[in-house]
Amino acid sequence: MNRSVLAAILFALTFSFVPELFAQASLAELPPLRWGADVESGAPFAFKDPNDPDKLAGFEVEIVEAVAAKLGRRAVFVQNNWEGLVEGLKRGDYDVAINGIEITSDRKQVITFSSPYYVTSEVLTVRIDENRISKVADIQGKRVGTLAASLAQRLLAQLPFPMETVTYSEEIHAYNDLEIGRIDAVFLDEPIALYYAGPNKKLKQVGEPVGRLEYGIASRLEDRELAIQVERALDEIVKNGTLKKILERWALWNSLSAEAFKQDARAATEPVAYNAFIDSVTRSITLGERLERYASFLPLLAKGAWMTLAISVVSMALAVVVGLLTALGRLYGPRFLSFLLSAYIEVFRGTPLLIQLFLLFYGLPHIGIRLEPFTAAVIGLGLNYGASEAENYRAGIQSVPREQGEAARALGLTQVQSLRYVVLPQAVRVVMPPVTNDFIALLKDSSLVSVITMVELTSTYGQLASTYFDYMGIGLLTAAVYFLIGLPFVRLAKRFDRLANAPH
Repeated sequence: MNRSVLAAILFALTFSFVPELFAQASLAELPPLRWGADVESGAPFAFKDPNDPDKLAGFEVEIVEAVAAKLGRRAVFVQNNWEGLVEGLKRGDYDVAINGIEITSDRKQVITFSSPYYVTSEVLTVRIDENRISKVADIQGKRVGTLAASLAQRLLAQLPFPMETVTYSEEIHAYNDLEIGRIDAVFLDEPIALYYAGPNKKLKQVGEPVGRLEYGIASRLEDRELAIQVERALDEIVKNGTLKKILERWALWNSLSAEAFKQDARAATEPVAYNAFIDSVTRSITLGERLERYASFLPLLAKGAWMTLAISVVSMALAVVVGLLTALGRLYGPRFLSFLLSAYIEVFRGTPLLIQLFLLFYGLPHIGIRLEPFTAAVIGLGLNYGASEAENYRAGIQSVPREQGEAARALGLTQVQSLRYVVLPQAVRVVMPPVTNDFIALLKDSSLVSVITMVELTSTYGQLASTYFDYMGIGLLTAAVYFLIGLPFVRLAKRFDRLANAPH
């Protein structure tokens, strides 16, 4: 090939990437607009893109990106559990929250809402062979599933007849339970039913839509300027038709939204995003394609596993130190200190770890103490397991015959020296097996930190499973990862157990 021709081709290839590189660089330089949502909520709100799990998809993802562009900022996603979105916003973990958050009078007391970006209703879903339920009045005395902390749950509570309300943290589980007969009906937002019940031929919607729901972009009460800017940006994308096009792409454009935005109720574009989603969840794939999909999840699962391991190791190190100091203070300290340490042990062993994490992460900011997610996770797990380790060390110390300590002091050692050189080395040998077993338990309990915005292994599993509707296969893969990262510590526990039981 002629050198001049080759040079021209190389020049063209090189500079064809320049606009994209400049676009990426300029985007990175923009100030961030941090927005909170729960990816495990799934379609059509915000979820892992089935075609690329490293990216997000959903109509709210597109809305917040359009708003951010109007503000001259770049949208930066922050994961949080759905029930904790408002508290996370008040903490300052993100600037706005957008995740199907209904505008209600009580929420307006603690956060600021934009004008609605979507208006919809609640719908009732039953099994295809269910003939007893044809309207909301027919759910009297039945078991009805809904989303925890949602407006749908409140509406069910206001009905003038009794029923058993079953709440879920993820929508897909409600519809799965309905399909297999654990509950009689599901009462949820129309978009949720469209994406989770619509493709399922074993389910059907009955009765008329109930109520009126308005989704709004939430910001903190004190961020008045940001709220005004968001409102203006939202108004712009409503007027220029951007919002309508987004809703049409996801098959969400309806008469209620058209009325609210004063626009034509007829859809002008095809629901390409909805069709792509339905195709991704209904298309049959071969075993080879499934295995290839699972292989593509490994980097995400490895990242989650690394976070799980980091939290567990640091938390256990804190627990060991806290446990040892607590045991020594309880056994050898003054009476008031022993009483306080005993109270600490009883409180942390007698209350759920989940509540402790909520108090540390969401409760302390109300008194001016704001912990970062990793710090809160480590302190929560460390203090909880530190109480257990204190009991392990107390038992280990008391297992050493008292005569040995007395003999050490008779030889001229102080009490501190006798503890350091005689008692503690023997106690540590005794307690190492239970301490190692506690670490394995902590490794699994670390999954609870997903409620305080930490994306670890279990959270990654939830995000992937809710995207691909594959809780079994991805669950087994995640369980295998847990097994692999815990196996070395299981072996270590057995080794310590043999050493502890070996003849001295």
